[in-house]
Amino acid sequence: MNKRTNLFAILLAAASVAAASSALARDSIEVVGSSTVYPFSTVVAERYGRSSGKPTPKIESTGSGGGMKLFCSGVGTNYPDITNSSRRMKASEFKKCQTNGVKDVIEVHIGYDGIVIANSIKVAPMKLTRKDIFLALAAKVPGAVDGELIENPYKTWKDVNPALPATAIEVMGPPPTSGTRDAFAELGLEGGCKKIDWINALKKTDKHAFKEVCHTIREDGVYIEAGENDNLIVQKLEANPAALGVFGFSFLDQNADKVQGSLIESVEPTFESIADKSYPISRPLYFYVKKAHVGVVPGIQGYLNEFTSEKAWGEEGYLAEKGMIPLPIKERRAMAENTRGLVPMTGKEGLK
Repeated sequence: MNKRTNLFAILLAAASVAAASSALARDSIEVVGSSTVYPFSTVVAERYGRSSGKPTPKIESTGSGGGMKLFCSGVGTNYPDITNSSRRMKASEFKKCQTNGVKDVIEVHIGYDGIVIANSIKVAPMKLTRKDIFLALAAKVPGAVDGELIENPYKTWKDVNPALPATAIEVMGPPPTSGTRDAFAELGLEGGCKKIDWINALKKTDKHAFKEVCHTIREDGVYIEAGENDNLIVQKLEANPAALGVFGFSFLDQNADKVQGSLIESVEPTFESIADKSYPISRPLYFYVKKAHVGVVPGIQGYLNEFTSEKAWGEEGYLAEKGMIPLPIKERRAMAENTRGLVPMTGKEGLK
């Protein structure tokens, strides 16, 4: 009798756990992450929702860093299924995922985007170099002799480069949690930092010091963190034509009636210049998927199939119309095959 009672208790407990899991299950996909990838994932979600008859995936813009933090916090329907990112996952984030049980992560490289430094169409476009960008925005800049660093003294663009206008340096851009901020620091500031020979040499002798100098943005009010809302930056640029704003090319493309991109090293940010990589500040875009959630949260496989279809991310696809720069055809085909086959990362993909 006791054995039967124990068996009944075990079965009852198992049924309770199953019922609780069922109650916690979601019927819609949850996506977090990059504000740059947000508009692309939103249009895919809307198309997928309409064509499949399933609930439209919920997309939230948290920034790449914020999205990674949420994504890597655990497995289960209390955590997001997918995170968008305007930079590649960091080795430290991959490790955090593994530590928290997020073992099988699928990396999807979806295309490219350029980072633009824009201003109002009411004034002339700026013509900058990456060295100008570094000298204008770095916390510390070279002093009078090699090896000397001083607090950034520059107030106007003309202070940085005599060929530039004598307008005050005022740049609105994303916060540290943003993948756009990470990419801007790596491609824009560091790109200019390398133009200074003694700092470039530091990369071989002291990588930490090199990154500290090249990636640290000044905090004296010249660079203004505008959150993850690129619309707010555009509004402020319209109101203040002397200011500049940092955001993705796709957003510039959608607001070409209000703002224009600065030329960087004499190259204008365009679909073509980013695709052929002649524009100096361009970056890859990604999203990451939990394999453990596929088949548990309905629709994930269908969403992946929609995103990696030629009608979506192809050269003539609807994402290209939104400003995303497609991958070359061979890369797209290989990425689509890996994504649809749910092939997880190994951690040896060259994460930094």
